[in-house]
Amino acid sequence: MKKQILVTGGLGYIGSHTVVALLRAGYTPVIVDNLNNSRIGILNQLEEITGTMLEFYNINLCNKPAVAELVAGKPELQGVIHFAAHKAVGESVAEPLKYYANNFESLFSVLQAFEGRQLNLVFSSSCTVYGQPDTLPVSEAAPVKKAESPYGNTKQVAEEILQDIAKADELKNIISLRYFNPVGAHESALIGELPIGVPQNLVPFITQSAIGKRGSITVFGNDYDTPDGSCIRDYIHVVDLAEAHVAAIQMQEQGDADNNYDVFNIGTGRGYTVLEVIKAFEEVNGVKLNYQIGARREGDIEKVWGDTTKSKQVLGWEAKFGINEMMESAWKWEKYLEQNEIH
Repeated sequence: MKKQILVTGGLGYIGSHTVVALLRAGYTPVIVDNLNNSRIGILNQLEEITGTMLEFYNINLCNKPAVAELVAGKPELQGVIHFAAHKAVGESVAEPLKYYANNFESLFSVLQAFEGRQLNLVFSSSCTVYGQPDTLPVSEAAPVKKAESPYGNTKQVAEEILQDIAKADELKNIISLRYFNPVGAHESALIGELPIGVPQNLVPFITQSAIGKRGSITVFGNDYDTPDGSCIRDYIHVVDLAEAHVAAIQMQEQGDADNNYDVFNIGTGRGYTVLEVIKAFEEVNGVKLNYQIGARREGDIEKVWGDTTKSKQVLGWEAKFGINEMMESAWKWEKYLEQNEIH
């Protein structure tokens, strides 16, 4: 029998791609999503990509009895990949209570449902825990700096909670993956990033601007200490990111970790400036973008990219796709959305 993995937020951007990766690796994903930041149509698209009928539960993870009932009814569950969380930085600043309540309560529901049971948990964390690093590339040994937003703080505190639980309970094996900037879409163009409202991230704003949904792209600052003056980020193809979660589950199953809590950077180990990303999009897709230089944006980190040595050596994972594949797949997905009038 195939091993079952619970995927919370499994119809979201990264979750949906991870469902595909799990199936390809021989697992049976069990999807939980309350459709707060996703669409039920993604379920059909996942089934089209994989040729598999998928098990889906529309449950709010803050509903502890519902989560406990689901987990109790599935003694064969081998692990959990926990994506479900509110994730808009700006909204978290405006509504901190909403973020603290949801992001912690959902995590607690999952952990409490597995009390007394073996649990392999992969947690969706973020490179935001590093802030503006003192040295680059930033490694997992770098200090965690005070969060810039309540959203970022939920990632930091959740990591601390999970480390404490792993230390106290030998039945729990936990890995936190610190993502850099996920972009791109599945090669089928049937799943990808679908932000609600005005995109807060660069690449979906680029694709929406290119197709005519948005106006000119603003590059926030061109006077940073970088090769062209614009901010630098480490972008990771979402398909590569999905594979990292499978690698983490497999590592936990093999039981060869030195301890039952660990963290890994998930990026390419290479930084690109905003202007380099714009140029790559234009070149690979043959599309001219309308952009302008604006003032610096408050709270932006000047430059960050990851040291991925540990994820290669210990997790046995590394990114395969470069910036061109990221930009090509993102544009293909945007055109799919336009053709199918999905907004």
